[in-house]
Amino acid sequence: MELKQYFRVIQKKWWLIVIIVIIAMAAAGVKSFYFTTPIYAANAKLIVNQSSGDGAATLNASTIQTSIFLINSYKEIIKSSAVMNKVVEKYPELGESPAQLAAKISVTSANNSQVMNLLYQDTSYEKAVKVVNGVSTVFKEQIPNIMNVDNITILSEADSTITPAPINLNPLMNILISFVVSLILAIGFVFLLDYLDDTLEAEAEIIEIMNVPVLAVVGKIGKSDLRKSTRAKASEKQKVGENQYATLNQ
Repeated sequence: MELKQYFRVIQKKWWLIVIIVIIAMAAAGVKSFYFTTPIYAANAKLIVNQSSGDGAATLNASTIQTSIFLINSYKEIIKSSAVMNKVVEKYPELGESPAQLAAKISVTSANNSQVMNLLYQDTSYEKAVKVVNGVSTVFKEQIPNIMNVDNITILSEADSTITPAPINLNPLMNILISFVVSLILAIGFVFLLDYLDDTLEAEAEIIEIMNVPVLAVVGKIGKSDLRKSTRAKASEKQKVGENQYATLNQ
């Protein structure tokens, strides 16, 4: 199939493509604005500082590297029951079990960085702030008991005074994605309909498939053509009748 044939297939069913795309975009817009529950994210930052036994801070490559190695352990400790049970005991108003908190909170760190980022997502931003700040505080308090070293500092807590935007609501992006996806699917659907349609509508199709010459072509007759033909026949009959009448009188 040549490029012109592809274009003719699309041109023949362009209205179907437009309908599918419009319906998909409208559905994406309605879902984004009316049927999507907003989710908010709160985060806090912690830094791991390896200190010497006598209390004097010694910052060198060795201590920094040790702190970076500790981060992998701290990521697991934060989600452990030793920390989460304390969070639930200290903040019973959160209404979450230790397992639920551990499943929802995420701990990340950049490569070769001593900074850990705690992130918690919830439908209530106020609750997300309380959880992430509570976990940060309890973790800092429990590390000396668990690791026998006090090397955690809270760099920043989640701010409860701001009005954040939901992280899962982006109507324009959703509509744009639905436009692209629905357009591709609609074009594919049109080509599928054309593939399943065995009707021969053009002379070139008959010559290509049947390999026989076309001897005659019957043009498409519309309703307007039938009306004109009927009027022409009626007019001819009327004229013939008038001639006959004149001849008889003579």
